[in-house]
Amino acid sequence: MATWSDHLIVLPILLPMAAGAGMLLLDERQYALKRGIGILTTLALLAISAALLQDTVGGTATQIYLLGDWPAPFGITLVADRLSATLLVLANMLGFTSLCYATARWDRAGPRFHALFMMQLVGLNGAFLTGDLFNLFVFFEVVLAASYGLLLHGATRDRVSAGLHYISINIAASLLFLIGASLIYGVTGTLNLADLAEHFRAVSAADLALLQGGILILGIVFIIKAGMWPLGFWLPTTYSAAAPPVAALFAILSKVGVYAIVRLVSIIPPDAPGSAFLVDGILTLGGISTVAFGTIGILAARTLSRVAGYSLIISSGTLLATIGAGEAVLGPALFYLVSSSLAVSAFYLLAELLARGEPAATSTAADAVFDDEYAGMVNENGDEEVGVVIPVTLAVLGGAFLFCALLLAGLPPLTGFVAKFAIIDGLLRSGTGPASWTLIGMIVFSGLATIIAASRAGIELVWAADHPPQGLRVAEVLAIGVLLMACLGLMLFAGPALQAMTETARLLNATVVEPVRAFGSPTAGAIPQ
Repeated sequence: MATWSDHLIVLPILLPMAAGAGMLLLDERQYALKRGIGILTTLALLAISAALLQDTVGGTATQIYLLGDWPAPFGITLVADRLSATLLVLANMLGFTSLCYATARWDRAGPRFHALFMMQLVGLNGAFLTGDLFNLFVFFEVVLAASYGLLLHGATRDRVSAGLHYISINIAASLLFLIGASLIYGVTGTLNLADLAEHFRAVSAADLALLQGGILILGIVFIIKAGMWPLGFWLPTTYSAAAPPVAALFAILSKVGVYAIVRLVSIIPPDAPGSAFLVDGILTLGGISTVAFGTIGILAARTLSRVAGYSLIISSGTLLATIGAGEAVLGPALFYLVSSSLAVSAFYLLAELLARGEPAATSTAADAVFDDEYAGMVNENGDEEVGVVIPVTLAVLGGAFLFCALLLAGLPPLTGFVAKFAIIDGLLRSGTGPASWTLIGMIVFSGLATIIAASRAGIELVWAADHPPQGLRVAEVLAIGVLLMACLGLMLFAGPALQAMTETARLLNATVVEPVRAFGSPTAGAIPQ
């Protein structure tokens, strides 16, 4: 008989959905109530995600939840294993810190911010928990629909322009997703990940080309989401135009694409026709090209937000290039995924605080785009509410900036160094071909480029600033502090964390051997609802 704890797996989807729906019923100016609901919801989501991760580590390695008690592959299946639970914790931590930062003033820059934020968490959590391709598409669309509204939050011309590019590209990607999923379903008769892993081995020669075409189309969709060059050219500009707490949450969006690629690769048998082209060709070479693109971009960046955007590109490229390199590299890559996401998210928040000290920061009010935007919106920099200048503001922000820069560059003894060193070690142990040596060189050079770009920006905005940042608030310090403390905790417990990620990679690779048990067979201890 199922207990209440067995239903935890569905709460990361239902809880923010209920909170977001409730917020739509509230008046736009009930800031305090919406903030309270949002903060409590994100804290609850973080606790639930941590409980699910604990269950996958100390209890059942994979939890299956069958909605409506419909057996797989006919019903909706939710799956929580170590990988999905880890990313669930990461997504909800970024959700909590971004929302906490937004409550200082950014949530008043436009209507329905909190409801959109909750819907974004619904899509993110659902994408990490779903066990079939169709519902992955559904949750992708929920993420995109919410991100369209969040990207336009504040309604400046830059955001509207970036939003049009973002929407156009992702609508095209959604169309490709449907085409790819349709081809796969037409050949295999299923979209359940467990069944797909079984059907890949039994496809007839006549249908093989259609199946490969569907897989490659899905791969293109996922690398667009992950920001692979040249399909990810839009990411730095789009994210730098977004409101800071929105950009901080968006740091996890590219990792959704990486996660989907990891899942897709894990269920394709290594000896399947076309798998080598997908992994060794598209992912490895595309990942290396993405790191090169990000390195060039970060050297050319002149604002901290663009430095953060290109750092995100570099991290995505590194992850994509290492996906097919084997278990010895995938574990450290997952560790790097968590570390880089936390660091980039904190960097986006710091970029806005440091920019407040610039003379240009006395900007005009944002232009209204929607008819129902109310008067009295806060402007980009300030400042309906004037905060008190803290005497140690510059020291606090300077120290946080230095910590983030060292994290992203990968200098010892921080987690960025541990992750990159472990990736390089894994590459050397897995094989020293031209692609491995090229990736190692790009990882080292991208770190050097990050140091150069961050040093240049730090000199201009921190150490040589004529106008120190103004109006630092407790919620903003708390949000950045939580992210940096999480990175510090990963550094102090790097050994156990890296070992846990390596075990996660081992279990993920084992799903190729036992895919039905791992992804949704009714005989795998499924929890009906």
